[in-house]
Amino acid sequence: MNHPQRLLCALYVGTSSGLALTTVHEFRHGPWWAACLFAAASLVPLVALVREAEPREPAIARRLRSVGSDADEDVVRIELDAACCERWWTSCGTEHDATCPHRVPRSSAA
Repeated sequence: MNHPQRLLCALYVGTSSGLALTTVHEFRHGPWWAACLFAAASLVPLVALVREAEPREPAIARRLRSVGSDADEDVVRIELDAACCERWWTSCGTEHDATCPHRVPRSSAA
């Protein structure tokens, strides 16, 4: 964890502590709904703290790991091969170009 991340984690802890203190104050002297609101709000910085503190893998490691899996590329390649013409692709499969061999003539019958 680098210095800005530690500073941000300290800010999260301080914010959560302040909200927890406000929660206690509201339970003693204020309306119960405000106390519940502050109690829920005091948990949000703790969630952010956990997300900030978990280790992140470097971008290069993610790229190298994704190079090994060609499943996404295979799905995209199959879908692109299934598209027969540009108009079919842009119209979500409802129309075909005039030169497309898969063009189905529309009948005038309703």
